[in-house]
Amino acid sequence: MENLHAPTVPSGPSSRPLTNGNAKQLSFAELQQKKDNMEAELKALGGVLDSHGVNMETPLITRDGFPRADLDIAQIRTTRSRIIHLKNDYKDLMNALEKHIHEHFASLQDTSDAISTPTPANPATMMGDTILETLEVPFAKVNSVVADSPAEAAGLKAGDEIRNFGYVNKSNHDGLKKVAECVQGNEEHRVLVKISRRTDPGTQQELQLYLTPRRNWGGRGLLGCHILPI
Repeated sequence: MENLHAPTVPSGPSSRPLTNGNAKQLSFAELQQKKDNMEAELKALGGVLDSHGVNMETPLITRDGFPRADLDIAQIRTTRSRIIHLKNDYKDLMNALEKHIHEHFASLQDTSDAISTPTPANPATMMGDTILETLEVPFAKVNSVVADSPAEAAGLKAGDEIRNFGYVNKSNHDGLKKVAECVQGNEEHRVLVKISRRTDPGTQQELQLYLTPRRNWGGRGLLGCHILPI
C-alpha cells in the first residue's frame, strides 16, 4: 500500500511512440499542431487533478497506510500516468522542433557566404546581411547574466535583444510564457537563440547562440539570466 499514491508508470523516457506517429517524420506545421494539442491535453489533465484537490505529489494513502476514502484513487493514478507519458512525449517533440529549426538555419548558412563558422572560443555565429530580411522582430531583452551560468557559457550578454528563442518569437511568446515552456521542455538540450547586439553606436550584430538549459550549475533556474519583454 505504501506506493499506492505513485503513478502507474515511472518518470523517464516514454515507453511508446508519439500518439500520431514519429515526430521526426512530421513537418514543422504538424509538429507545432501536435505541440498545441499536447499542451491542451496537459492543461485538461491538470484540471482533473485540481478537481480532486490533488497534484502529482499528493499522497493517496492515510498515515496508517490505507487508501484515502475521500479520493477517487483509480482516476487520479490514471491521470498522473497520462501526464507523465505526455510530458516525456513533449520533450521528444520539442527536440524534433528544435531539429527543424537547426536544419532551417543550416540551410541558410549553406547558401550565404557571409555567415561565419562558429569556433570553440566563440560560440556565437554572426549572420550575414543577405538574410537580414528573414529576421524576426525582437520580443525580449536580456537584463542580466550570472557568471558561470548556462547563459554566459552560450555567449549571452546583458543588453542583447532576443529575436527567437527556439520556436518562440514575437508572435507567440505570450508574455514570455512560451520561453519558460521551451526552457523546461529542453533541459539538457541545446536551444537555438537568435539575438541582436549593439557593439558601437550605429553598429549592430546579428548572432545565433546555442543555449543549453541545465540544473546544478551553481545558481538559480535553468539559464542563469533574466530577460524582460520589449
